[in-house]
Amino acid sequence: MLDSSTPTATPSRKIVRAACPHDCPDTCAMLVTVENGVAVKIEGASDHPTTQGVLCTKVARYLERTYSPDRLLYPMRRVGKKGEGKFARISWDEALATITAKLQEIARDDPQAILPYSYCGTMGYVQSSSMDRRFFHRLGASLLDRTICSTAGGVGYRATIGASIGTDMEQFQNARLILIWGSNPIVSNLHLWTRVQEAKRRGAKLIAIDPWRSQTAEKCHQHLQPLPGSDGALALAMMHVLINEDLLDHDYIRKYTLGFEQLKARVQEYSPALGAQITGLPEDAIVTLAREYGSIKPAVIRLNYGLQRHAGGGMAVRNISCLPALTGAWRDPAGGVLLSSSGTYGVDTQALERPDLIWNDPRTINMSAIGDALLETRDPPIRAIVVYNSNPLAVAPESRKVTAGFAREDLFTVVLDHFQTDTADYADILLPATTQLEHYDVHKSYGHLYALANNPAIAPVGEAKPNSAIFRELAQRMGFTEDCFGDSDEDLAGQAWLKDHPRMQGIEWAELKERGWQRLSVAQSYAPFAEGGFPTPSGKCEFYSETLAREGLDPLPTYVPPRESVQSNPLLAERYPLAIISPPARNFLNSSFANVASLVAMEKEPQLDIDPQDALPRGIRAGHWVRIFNDRGSFIARARVGDRARPGVVIAPSIWWRKLSPDGHNANAVTGQGVADMGNGAVFYDALVEVELGSTHA
Repeated sequence: MLDSSTPTATPSRKIVRAACPHDCPDTCAMLVTVENGVAVKIEGASDHPTTQGVLCTKVARYLERTYSPDRLLYPMRRVGKKGEGKFARISWDEALATITAKLQEIARDDPQAILPYSYCGTMGYVQSSSMDRRFFHRLGASLLDRTICSTAGGVGYRATIGASIGTDMEQFQNARLILIWGSNPIVSNLHLWTRVQEAKRRGAKLIAIDPWRSQTAEKCHQHLQPLPGSDGALALAMMHVLINEDLLDHDYIRKYTLGFEQLKARVQEYSPALGAQITGLPEDAIVTLAREYGSIKPAVIRLNYGLQRHAGGGMAVRNISCLPALTGAWRDPAGGVLLSSSGTYGVDTQALERPDLIWNDPRTINMSAIGDALLETRDPPIRAIVVYNSNPLAVAPESRKVTAGFAREDLFTVVLDHFQTDTADYADILLPATTQLEHYDVHKSYGHLYALANNPAIAPVGEAKPNSAIFRELAQRMGFTEDCFGDSDEDLAGQAWLKDHPRMQGIEWAELKERGWQRLSVAQSYAPFAEGGFPTPSGKCEFYSETLAREGLDPLPTYVPPRESVQSNPLLAERYPLAIISPPARNFLNSSFANVASLVAMEKEPQLDIDPQDALPRGIRAGHWVRIFNDRGSFIARARVGDRARPGVVIAPSIWWRKLSPDGHNANAVTGQGVADMGNGAVFYDALVEVELGSTHA
């Protein structure tokens, strides 16, 4: 096993163990070659069982990102108007003193007027959710409800399964039927796709379920294109067929599930005919899908978060996650469903985040509605916001309101970042943060079952500092004297895991940082629910959820329609008849790589996929600039006319930085700030628009 930092050839050359920090289920183990203090090569670790020496196109260019001439190198203060992006270099002492003075002034009135805003710019615990959380907890700042990605589906899945635990990705090659539902693993889960390809070579059938004919859907045996937001109805219609045609594992249902009789009664309401009406799929396609799922074994579902970004997103995931228990698919290591493996880990969030430091009763603000939060009259109003690991001007919904909120002259804004993002242009103080090659961190995954360590390979570029160091220094300047603010980054990494958690046995920081990665303490042929043992209150897969009932939600699977669709909102659809979704572009990862020159060159320009049935009546041909709009705003993109989008739906691969877009807007100009049925999740894919011919001057 390679040493984490010992030279392997000469004193000027070493290979360092690292981990990919980005918001992807693969969480790759990496090797960084350093010569004379400069990183010269980055590659996947060939000994890591899921990475297998391969990095995605984006992370393979990580050195281009780390050594970019556009890197923020020094602290800066704003010298122009908000949004102009004009800054002057200052010292760290001046920057931290300015921030401290302003936060102290606001906190004297009410610390809840201060808001942290962060998400998954890095997935590592040290740089994303340790010293920063301690700082804001001790300060008494408002809490942030981090809902922008996965909370609706996570709540729906946990209501059924009990935790974010699912099929081991290393077992997918052994499946005979794979449903890739709301997922595009070629783009967002590359190492799973390798195993899916192997399953295909062994004779497995691949079925993609996605409104978009994605790169993955093109390579499956069959592609079903339901209308956005209708997946929950499709799952209910499948259950109708499974139950009525007795394609069930009665022994598994009897031993390991709760509420089957109630479920059986409920699904009688959702015939394949009704499912076809709601989803826009042929009735016989739904029946065939259910029959194949009920008869081909082992069958596994790769479920992803795109399908839960609408008003009924939590229930949709809940419905789908019922399927493996009906057929007994969980019995086989290659059967079941994988949404996220994150719940397999035992993470000591109490030790890392120290919620015991909270001394007041702070309010919670939903990050998915940050536009309204900054503009509405609140008690107290938000007077300061500290943004790190996120770029809300690009990624948050209804960007017109987000921009207006950040443009407030009375809002003190601090941004920690690697680059001058859309959000950074609105900062009062802009701080340079380190990249993954320049700091310690510790990682879990939400796609596989390995803990990973990240060792710093190079010294910080310029005057960049780790997020943890910045908040540690701010805590000292604020006069916080608790011992926890003296913890080093390695101390924090060592506090990440629950010591008595059965699946974390044998994983200690000292060994992890040397080895780079360690598998959780689970069987090599891991079948988490082969004999029940669901981490629900009942210990069973809960078709009937008393937890949801107590929260005032339907305790049984049901269908919750989108707020904006032709069926659910016909009056709105008269003006805006097209549903829009904005899945990840192949060469971007949220907004993290959307300024890397080589990757932008590959994407070329914002695109809109539109079906000929929708394009021709509007006079739109391939290559035309088009304007996509609704009451919330508009953006432009280049039309691609073809079969990637189904009739009635347009697709805008995203997320482009707004200032790198032709008209200064991206797809979030038309998304809304509503929340899903569970978890207060964002509803990016619950939107209606119209499309017309446009230009880059729109």
